[in-house]
Amino acid sequence: MDLKELNQKNIHRILVRTTNWIGDAVMTTPALNAVRERFSDAHITVVANPLVAQLFEFHPDCDEVIVYDRQGRHAGFIGFLRFVAMLRGRKFDCAILFQNAIEAAIMAFLAGVPKRLGYITDGRRLLLNYPVPIGDEERALHHTDYYLHMLAQCGIKAEVKQQCLALSPGEIQWAVEAIPRGRFAVINPGAAYGSAKRWIPERFAAVADELASSYGMSIVLSGGPDEMEIGADIAKAMQSPQQNLIGKTSVRQMMAVLAASSLMITNDSGPMHVAAAFGVPLVAIFGPTDHTTTSPWGTRSQIVRHPVECSPCMLRQCPIDHRCMERVTVEDVMSAAAGLLENAT
Repeated sequence: MDLKELNQKNIHRILVRTTNWIGDAVMTTPALNAVRERFSDAHITVVANPLVAQLFEFHPDCDEVIVYDRQGRHAGFIGFLRFVAMLRGRKFDCAILFQNAIEAAIMAFLAGVPKRLGYITDGRRLLLNYPVPIGDEERALHHTDYYLHMLAQCGIKAEVKQQCLALSPGEIQWAVEAIPRGRFAVINPGAAYGSAKRWIPERFAAVADELASSYGMSIVLSGGPDEMEIGADIAKAMQSPQQNLIGKTSVRQMMAVLAASSLMITNDSGPMHVAAAFGVPLVAIFGPTDHTTTSPWGTRSQIVRHPVECSPCMLRQCPIDHRCMERVTVEDVMSAAAGLLENAT
């Protein structure tokens, strides 16, 4: 099909099926901006799971967010069909599928969306009429460039490549009232993908103590409900006071805390990408994952990693001795943090 048909004249309502992980969704935001710039008068609707949907509240590049809850009201085949019927009633002109799964293509096809754009992943080639080929070269791209490349093949080119998230004035004020005054560092010890991505809690504690004693920074621990035990271990190991918000904030509140911070020490995780989108200086500790494709976007970050023969393995749990993370020292992380703090002053 002639890709030039994808133009403003024919497209007024756009469905964007975003990804299911917070970090990946943040990395789609430059591509979402490219869609907004290309179709400035169109109504853009983002479809996302309940957690990811929160990222796009108040976002300047989408007009509406629809929650697709596979674990709740849209569970099972009947729930899926009910959701598709709702989408069909919206009469979208175009579906842009950042999610790679076949379900996204089935959703757009059954919803009667006439133009369906996406990578030909997961056996969905016949369900797309704007199919974008994918090979080793595309898979090796940083995820932000991966989504931009998909759009560029269909004539939607980005003028800028800047990630974007937004907060309301009320959320900014909430962070001012909820966290310490002055400079503070966020310690983010979790990673939703699996334990293999997590650095050692006692070393996070040592870094936090050093930031407090040498730089006079307050310390905030941040993370989700599944990371409360790790947070308790870090708090117990620390000598300096801290504010432990792990498991106590919503996605929106986590965003507000990160946006207000002066530094973040983190594993490769969704919050890492949130902080990068807000331009927060951050030290990202990488082990089993590929830093070339999922590193924080922008120029205000330092990656700490030790190349070992089995990394990147992309495993959720390490089957051997976790050597990729064990070799990352407190001194490694503090050296990276010191460089960021010196450049920030």
